[in-house]
Amino acid sequence: MAELSASERTWMDRVIREDEIDRYLEDGRDFIDSELIWGELERQRDPSAARIREIIAKSRELQRLEPDETAALLNCDDPGLWEEMFRAGLEIKQHVYGRRIVTFAPLYISNYCVNNCAYCGFRRENTSVQRKCLDEDELRSETLALIRKGHKRLIMVYGEHPMTGADFIADTLQTVYSVKENGGEIRRTNVNAAPFGIDDLRKLHEVGIGTYQVFQETYHPETYRRLHPKDTLKGHMRWRLYCMHRAMEAEVDDVGIGALFGLFDYRFEVMGLLLHTIDLERRFDGVGPHTISFPRLEPAVNTPYVEKPDYKVDDETFKRIVAVLRLSVPYTGLILTAREPAEVRREVIPVGVTQIDAGSNIGIGGYADGNIVGEKQQFMLSDTRSLDEVIAELVDMGMITSFCTAGYRCGRTGHYFMDIAKEGKVHTLCMPNAILTFAEYLSDYASEETRKKGWKLLEHELEELPGEELRQRVGELLNKVKRGERDLYL
Repeated sequence: MAELSASERTWMDRVIREDEIDRYLEDGRDFIDSELIWGELERQRDPSAARIREIIAKSRELQRLEPDETAALLNCDDPGLWEEMFRAGLEIKQHVYGRRIVTFAPLYISNYCVNNCAYCGFRRENTSVQRKCLDEDELRSETLALIRKGHKRLIMVYGEHPMTGADFIADTLQTVYSVKENGGEIRRTNVNAAPFGIDDLRKLHEVGIGTYQVFQETYHPETYRRLHPKDTLKGHMRWRLYCMHRAMEAEVDDVGIGALFGLFDYRFEVMGLLLHTIDLERRFDGVGPHTISFPRLEPAVNTPYVEKPDYKVDDETFKRIVAVLRLSVPYTGLILTAREPAEVRREVIPVGVTQIDAGSNIGIGGYADGNIVGEKQQFMLSDTRSLDEVIAELVDMGMITSFCTAGYRCGRTGHYFMDIAKEGKVHTLCMPNAILTFAEYLSDYASEETRKKGWKLLEHELEELPGEELRQRVGELLNKVKRGERDLYL
């Protein structure tokens, strides 16, 4: 796998379209202004308590922060003020999204990749990885295994390789949507894949792609160049940097950005995520990313780089990163993955997280055979609990697990979603549907213990819905779920 074939090189030569980068540059410059980032981090050193509280108050009004304000938060060293930020993060999250956590599962389709990223177990030169691309029957088996666990939402993951281009992804999406069993089905498939050009993104839009995720990994230009060889597609930083701009232009208006923490100074990466958000909002009439992800480096088979990362992020710093992101972009979803241990997730979810994966297996073909094989994984997961175990813990934390996909199928993306998010009204639409999808899970898949306490929480949340008319309407739909009807939503 180490050497590229002639056909792979020919394919790579056709992927990047410089004209689909240049149109977004200003005077030849991209939006990652290193001088601005370092300058603000220096100017906002030793912020006063009054300054920090002013910024928290602005976030509570659901206003996105400016770079100087985020820099001030990052420079705060007062433990008491950090506790105030943590509390504010939860309050903001609940104000916008309610007491619910959206849950999904990752489904890895292929680990073939032409890139050679130093930190990645799927890098081209890693001969210890067992290369695999699911065929249609295997994909159906994986999908069915996930449905039988109770999943309704997936993030499908692909390496960057000619065999997993846009047409292949479109076909796999249609295959997953076609698998159904006893009322169970996958209703929403997000995609984590390579940066595509506008024409390919239009193809994915047509087949019903969910959120399109592409993580920048690191926003620091020098680090990016060092970790991504220039003879690879990923070595072209700006092609990746502007993939969400191309997606928005292609009407894929639901996008997710992220950085891999541990590659460079976490403060720079947080500022990079903010600048990415600002540029998207500026160019697309206020519509920025639907979600922001913040994974940390994890061990991977035969990947020495991750054993001693240059910028390792400890657990307390990680919690602070999440809090700053919640305050910086208060209306955007935050995704916490099973890379993190259960105890870290337990600590960080209340800071303002809106989505998690659960019952995850990132080995190619791992759901159907039930095995966790390191040589088939991009990295090692830390939280390997079952979906039911995670849901039971969320219930204990007073949170409804949502499998809702109604918003996407009703066109509540892009401007529609961003407008209601910035007004703090997402929960008014989504909590009723969260209740209904949670009821489906409790009825069809939950363990007896989870079912008992889950219904108790669910009934409490039904009574908390605003207005008698809404409570009555949701109650009627809930009774239909109890009688066996499925996929009911407002």
